[in-house]
This record gives sequence, C-alpha cells and structure tokens, in this order.
Amino acid sequence: MRLISLLVASAFLVGGCTSLTDLKTDISERMFGRDATDPPAELVDFKATLQPKIVWSARVGEAGDADFTPATEEGFVYAASGTGEITKVDAMKGKQVWRINVGEKLSGGVGLGNNLVLVGTPKGYVLAYDQAGKLLWKSKVSSEVLSAPQVDNGVVVVRCGDSRIFGLNAKDGARKWVYERATPTLSLRSSAGVVISDGAVYAGFAGGKLVALRADDGKIVWEASVAQPKGTTEIERIADITSLPVVDGSLVYAAAYQGRVAAVERTTGRVSWNRDISSYTGIGAEDARVYVSHATGAVFALDYSSGRTFWRQADLKNRLLSAPLPMGGVVAVGDVEGYIHFMERDDGSFVGRIRTEESPIMAQPVALGTNGFLVQTRKGGLFAVSIK
Repeated sequence: MRLISLLVASAFLVGGCTSLTDLKTDISERMFGRDATDPPAELVDFKATLQPKIVWSARVGEAGDADFTPATEEGFVYAASGTGEITKVDAMKGKQVWRINVGEKLSGGVGLGNNLVLVGTPKGYVLAYDQAGKLLWKSKVSSEVLSAPQVDNGVVVVRCGDSRIFGLNAKDGARKWVYERATPTLSLRSSAGVVISDGAVYAGFAGGKLVALRADDGKIVWEASVAQPKGTTEIERIADITSLPVVDGSLVYAAAYQGRVAAVERTTGRVSWNRDISSYTGIGAEDARVYVSHATGAVFALDYSSGRTFWRQADLKNRLLSAPLPMGGVVAVGDVEGYIHFMERDDGSFVGRIRTEESPIMAQPVALGTNGFLVQTRKGGLFAVSIK
C-alpha cells in the first residue's frame, strides 16, 4: 500500500501527471507491466523435466501502451498491434496469410465470431472485418476500446475505457443496448474486457464489483461484490477487477487488485467463497483447480469449491506475471523479461522454462490445441509454444 502511495506522490511531484487520467495510467503502468517498480527476482535453478519449444514465431507489430490478445479460429491465428496492423497467420506453420493496416492506431483486439474479425481504437471506434481482411463496418462507442470485442448470437459486446458496455448488431454495428454504471474517482486503467458464456456477459468493475448481463439486451442479471474497498484514501481504496473473469462449470471466478479472489455462482450471483489474494492479470481454471497470479509475482493453486490453497510458488517475485494457463499436468505463466515458466500442477515446482524474446509477455496466453499455446509480447512478437 505504501508503495502505491509513494508512486502517486512522486507522479505529482515530478509533474509527470497533469490530469486524473494521466495519474490512472501512470499508476497502472508503473505497477503492472510497463515499468517494474522493483527489479525482477533472479531466476532460480532447477532440474528441468519438461522441454517446451517454440514451434513458430511471427512479427505482428508493437503494442505500444495497449494490451492485445491473439485469437484463434478454424486453424488460423489473428493478432493486432498498436500501430494499426491486423495479421492473420496459419496456426500450424506460422505463415502469414494476410496483413492489413487499418489506417489508425488500435487499442483492443482481436475478437472473433459471426465470421468477423473485430478490433477497437483509442478514439472509440469498433472495426469489423471479414476473414479475408475486408472492412465491413465501423461503429462509434463512448470512449477508447481497451479489450477485444466479443460476439454472441449476432451481438458484438464491447467494453470501453469509461466502463460502459455496448451491444452492437453484428451485421452493421448499429447500437442495440448500453450498460453503464458510476465508477470511483480513481480507478486503474486496465484492459479487462468481458467473457460471454451461455448468453450471459460477465464483467468486473472498479470497486470490486462483478456483474452478469444478458447478451441479447444488456439487462443486468445480478451483481456481486468480489472485494470491498478499504482504507482512508482513494489510493488505498482501489479494489478494481482488472482481469478477465473465468467461467468454469457452475461458477465464475474473478480477482481484484488490492482485494480478493472469489467464486460466484453463475445462476444467483451468490459468492461461494473468497480469499484475500490480490491480482492484476488474473486467473486460470482447469480440473477443479483455480490458478492465480498474485500482484507481487507469486502463483497460487486453489481448490475450486472452497478456495483452499494447494500450493504457492513464490520464486517469481516482481516478474509482472501474465495470467496462468493450466494445461493438463503443468501451469504456464509469462513474465516481464519474455520468459515462460512451467510449474508442476500438483505442487507448483518448476519443471521447465523458455524465453521468447527480451520483451514483456502480455496478460493473456491463449491455448492452441491440447499441447500448445500462444503468447504475444509488447515488442510485437507472436509465439506458438508446444509442451508435447
């Protein structure tokens, strides 16, 4: 807590932040993925029992200040860059199929569905292309789009930087509905988007709130409190859900920075359990376990039904970890120096490590088949990694 307060004070003293928006961005960047506040922990030695390999890599353009997540569909990978490029790549070989420049900067993407390739811009536009790279429509929303638009049954769901969520017609981008709520004066700028499952849209907000909306009309189904803001100052009371919720069976999991990890019943919104674990980049879930990247760099494995800790891996301190990606017997996380660390599912011990390039890996690794996954780096590298 003291570290955040010092960062805010120094931001004002040096004149680096001239507005509340600048301050929010500065806190987020210093704490989570742009500028490490403390040096990353030295890598520990271990006996590797897993030999991961990079199957292919591609250059897709630098991210700049935005966070991007690659997306996969029907044997192809789509990736976007801050400089305005969208790239389609063959998922097996990494060969480029096409590459276009949209003519302006991008800040969110890529989303797929209804034969659409969707991205968002800092000026609040949603762009929809077909799978051949042809522009189909362009729609204006209220503010910058910081995450990938999602699609459900003919509705494109887009989250904006001002916390509004829009439902757009997938055919032409026309507005169908909008959900908005009051937000605290100070909140973290994040690329947390939405998750859609079985017609419900799940989204986390500042103040530790998780909501479920109907995808067809945007009406709220329930609201749950994942974390309660604490402290006397606005900085101390930041308890924002800044990562994607994770849907697994009858539960949806969410994590708040300076707050908690919670399991919420999808039908009722009742909190089943919670734990005091702070996370900025998020959660992975598989086979009755929930994996969490702590804000300080530890990785937790929790029981899905009770939140009980199975293990805690603490040797990645200050390495600004991605969300964990569980894959059968191992759990993978990326870090600020471009390394991917592999931990044994049952006890959290290190079993493998590989480096992509000297650049931070962005928050969301993406599964590719049953024995592989994708990561995108801030310098614009797209890497397909195999653990087979």
